[in-house]
Amino acid sequence: MHQFLVQHARPPCRPVCAEAAPETKSAGRLGRPAPGRAMDGPDGPIVPPDIACRIVRHLVLEMTALASDRPLWRRDGRRSTSHVRQVAMYICHVVLSLPLAEIGAAFGRDRTTVGHACHRVEDRRDDASFDAFVASIERAVLAVFGPSGIGSDA
Repeated sequence: MHQFLVQHARPPCRPVCAEAAPETKSAGRLGRPAPGRAMDGPDGPIVPPDIACRIVRHLVLEMTALASDRPLWRRDGRRSTSHVRQVAMYICHVVLSLPLAEIGAAFGRDRTTVGHACHRVEDRRDDASFDAFVASIERAVLAVFGPSGIGSDA
């Protein structure tokens, strides 16, 4: 199974060594990969935080649709969309250890909105069925991204 690492912070700009060869012909002189291709880290490909958040949001959306016993009604659309977004933000912060500001940027929201979402989901985890649902999403995200200090500075 492939595991992805989420790059926590952008590394500082450094001059490229002369022995570093470009990965593709279109990479140019600086040895950068072609646009749209993931860079390989020591433990596998590195996924930028915004793409990792998009993957988590899609996982939450699919698992919500699987767990739902009724189709989403038109009047419930806005509520279910915000519910999925809040759970995805919580998972990105708790499981992937991404900072609130990066999660907010990935979802087009402010960091305080991400904090509010995390508090709302944490409060709802008192319900046993919701806690089991969130725990299953956490396991799925760990299966995709792996448990190795994702998003941490270590």
